[in-house]
Amino acid sequence: MPERQGVNAALPNPSFEEKDGARVAEWSVRTWGGKARFEQAEEAQSGDCSVRVSSKAGADAGWVAEAVVQPYSVYRFEGWIKTEDVEVSTGKGALFNVYATGSGATQALTGTTDWTRVERLIETGPHDTLQVHCLLGAWGLATGTAWFDNLSLERVSTTELHPAATIDVGETRPPISKYIYGQFIEHLGRCIYGGIWAEMLEDRKFYYDVGSEKSPWRVFLGSRNPMKQGFKLPGVVRMAAQDVFVGDHTPEIRVREAGKPFGIIQSGLALRKDKEYVVRIVLSGQPNAEPLDVILVSGPGKDERQAVRIGELVPQYTTLDFRLKAMADTNDGSLQIVGYGAGAFRVGCVSLMPEDHVEGMRPDTLALLKELDAPVYRWPGGNFVSGYDWRDGIGDPDRRPPRKNPAWKGVEHNDFGLNEFMTFCRILDTEPYIAVNSGLGEVGEAVAQLQYANASTDTEMGRVRAEHGHAEPYGVKWWGIGNEMYGNWQLGHMPLADYVNKHNEFARAMRAEDASISLVGVGATGEWSETMLAHCAGYMDLLSEHFYCGEKAGLLSHVRQIPDSVRAKADAHRKYLAEIPALKDKRIPIALDEWNYWYGPYVYGELGTRYFLKDALGIAAGLHEMARNSDIFFMANYAQTVNVIGAIKTTKSDAAFATTGLVLKLYRKHLGTIPVGLEGDTAPLDVVAAWREDRTALTVAIVNPTTIAQTLTLDVKGVELPGTGRLWTIRGADPMDYNEPGVEPKVQIVETPVSGQGDTLEIPPLAICLYALDV
Repeated sequence: MPERQGVNAALPNPSFEEKDGARVAEWSVRTWGGKARFEQAEEAQSGDCSVRVSSKAGADAGWVAEAVVQPYSVYRFEGWIKTEDVEVSTGKGALFNVYATGSGATQALTGTTDWTRVERLIETGPHDTLQVHCLLGAWGLATGTAWFDNLSLERVSTTELHPAATIDVGETRPPISKYIYGQFIEHLGRCIYGGIWAEMLEDRKFYYDVGSEKSPWRVFLGSRNPMKQGFKLPGVVRMAAQDVFVGDHTPEIRVREAGKPFGIIQSGLALRKDKEYVVRIVLSGQPNAEPLDVILVSGPGKDERQAVRIGELVPQYTTLDFRLKAMADTNDGSLQIVGYGAGAFRVGCVSLMPEDHVEGMRPDTLALLKELDAPVYRWPGGNFVSGYDWRDGIGDPDRRPPRKNPAWKGVEHNDFGLNEFMTFCRILDTEPYIAVNSGLGEVGEAVAQLQYANASTDTEMGRVRAEHGHAEPYGVKWWGIGNEMYGNWQLGHMPLADYVNKHNEFARAMRAEDASISLVGVGATGEWSETMLAHCAGYMDLLSEHFYCGEKAGLLSHVRQIPDSVRAKADAHRKYLAEIPALKDKRIPIALDEWNYWYGPYVYGELGTRYFLKDALGIAAGLHEMARNSDIFFMANYAQTVNVIGAIKTTKSDAAFATTGLVLKLYRKHLGTIPVGLEGDTAPLDVVAAWREDRTALTVAIVNPTTIAQTLTLDVKGVELPGTGRLWTIRGADPMDYNEPGVEPKVQIVETPVSGQGDTLEIPPLAICLYALDV
């Protein structure tokens, strides 16, 4: 059976004979309901082993694997099932489900049966992987035991593809909202701190004890090298809990031997020769602790350090500002704060920023964000917002308390608060979209935040804003009430019925404060979204939806995840529009305010995934699907902008567009805004067409997710094309190509003129092509 063996190679470990340690190789287990037991059984239809699922109380569970297949093909799947005392309550029994999308269920077995062969024809469509599930229960619960063995896939046929499209420019759909090119930034990992914000020091307000394992600050003792993290020497540095400058404690350094340097040090700084760095330090101390040096060290030599001497210390906390120059290039520079006298001094907080920072933000990141040109930014979360007190982020930045991040790892420094976010939006000429805390937060806090942002100085919080240096109201239009309140991972999560009441309470109070705002409610396709739309339609203007996609083994299947997810949201909401009475008089579009791929190792800090060319292809196809459903999607916020599953990646000294960021930049700038009719079978390509707003050009965007060049035949009706225009291409040699900060990019946007264009377009492999055809 050589052909069958070759076909079976698409199925991993199809007879379950191979093991990977204690696991069945290539297979994982999943439970959707109830409880189940999973085993590799020493009985089989043939060979030595099978896999078994059993449940006494009832389960919907199974073994799961992915099979790599040919797209646009038909396969015959077969496998063997044996059952013992299988009884169903809400499920179907024991079966295989083999599918790319939707259901590909085989015959279900119940009761007690000997080994039984079942089969099913499977159409792969635009997918090159299939999900294979060996199920007990299946869309409900079942009890008993089921064995599964000897699976096979045999390709029956493959369709020969000739992509062609007819474009009717007279058939138009609602305009594509500019807001689908929005972005999302959250206080998480290196998105803001280490990505957007220019602060170079970690834990600048000393949330952690100096010298402790989590602290980036170490003790500097005499002329010896700095001590390793975790080392504590009694009497040198203590964390004083009285007369604290900010937070719960302040480090006090006691100089133990006059004439020798004793103090604290932070290393790992990226410094560039001849560049100046702005230092702000808050000090207090005893006169006999003088003199005190603040030293920027960029190398081991004496001429590779620059210091400022503090000659006078006073008991009151005093803020000092000055500049230090790096004398050499290094990625492991340090800042030392050391005293030489015989007394004690305290460091309330300290800041180090490059001289070219832009109102506290990194100029390299801002330059890329300006190219991205996102029209709206959602902030501050995300899961973060459900435990965030916005009042911690206003006022004197040095006095704002450091907190443990309520949802993620690390410390929230509260250096980037509401005013800094508004400055960020001003610099980028973008609109703010602020989410309020409806998790652990209360209505009064949200109203106060809205008043702080939008009210005149005749109000209490408007006066506070003016005291903080911002007399004019910000006029923030977009306000989200909460984040993912449907999830048990969310701080303040509550039952749906309770949250409906809480949302409406927030909305009433916020609109009473400012009737001009637009509100976004928390949605999740299914019961949660249906209920929110049915009972909160009068208290919102948009409904939030989220999705994230993992990695698929097959390239086409990996790419298709994003547009398939977009379409699933659109299909669900069309159904809601047709069936929910509250939507008859008020249409609630989608704010897809978190969407992206999310998988792989974290190269750029917490959740700092790397993105590849194959991810860019998927993001482009997702934008195509939003364009095809322009009546449903009003806003989309790619999550998250910098480092954290982000469109831009940074190191300590460089920033670069990830492949996905290039797509967002290209489409924002060059894809038309008025979708036009497009029919035909364009497989394996994904094609969308749209007029520019002034109708001077017809734009045609094409994604080729295959490794071979494709020819697209076009028939354009309703306009004459002279065959000239511009073409922008994003492509690469390998689907795993990626860009790295500080390194020449492998994936770029390339612009070329178009002339003599006929009715066919040549699309290179692994490419995104965006044509602007003159009319």
